Amino acid sequence: MLVLFETEHLKSSIRTALTQATLTPWQRNFLSDVLARLERYGSKTRLSDKQLSKLHQILGGEGTGRPVVRQEPRTAVNTRLFRHRPRSYLSRKAAWGRRRLVRDIMIVAIIALVGLFYSLFEIGKTTFQGAAQPSSVASVRSDQAFTITDGDTVQVSGERAGTRLVGFNTPEKFSPQCEHERRLGERASARLRELVASGSAQLTKVACSCPPGTEGTSKCNHGRSCGTLLVDGKDVGNILISEGLAVPFICGETSCPPTPRPWCKA
Repeated sequence: MLVLFETEHLKSSIRTALTQATLTPWQRNFLSDVLARLERYGSKTRLSDKQLSKLHQILGGEGTGRPVVRQEPRTAVNTRLFRHRPRSYLSRKAAWGRRRLVRDIMIVAIIALVGLFYSLFEIGKTTFQGAAQPSSVASVRSDQAFTITDGDTVQVSGERAGTRLVGFNTPEKFSPQCEHERRLGERASARLRELVASGSAQLTKVACSCPPGTEGTSKCNHGRSCGTLLVDGKDVGNILISEGLAVPFICGETSCPPTPRPWCKA
């Protein structure tokens, strides 16, 4: 157990002991350190059992003429030097609450980081404002934005499925048949973003070339709608075809021919 001392008496005893020439350098440094702590913290100073034992040994002064430290009873009035007590139920509960708060904050931070990375790498993350025109199939609000998914597909904000641009087909960048097709697909997507950003874009929904009754289902264009995209009055498909980044893809009224993908042929 810790021995409890009256603070002022202890400081006086240490000062007296420091005047003795018989102290070793270590004892002198030890007493000076304890005195400095008592001067700073007063009755709130905490000393370990080992420190108190050394202090009593040095100040005991048997046969040396050094003053003996006067031990005081443990009371709440004359000291606050005490051994660390086990934490109460409330303190343990508060510590648990702090740990849980830190854990919850970390979880929220991780979720936010995941969302940030997803938004950075999300397909077609660049947004363009398209002046969309109504059609007999569907209409898009003129103030609604759309994003570029790849060279021949856009995603209208708020819609579950994308919109396939008709009349042309661009190389696949997500499921290419060869590396050359993937590189061309990246170039086609980048070129479409460049075209939309450079002028006035107009997206118009049109009927897809699907069997009657399948429009809007997975049996028609993988659930996507269909549309045309003009930039300053020019069809983007014709521009991409002229630049070698797309090929014509003309469908009939209710069906389409095999999708042309000539980019990996020898």
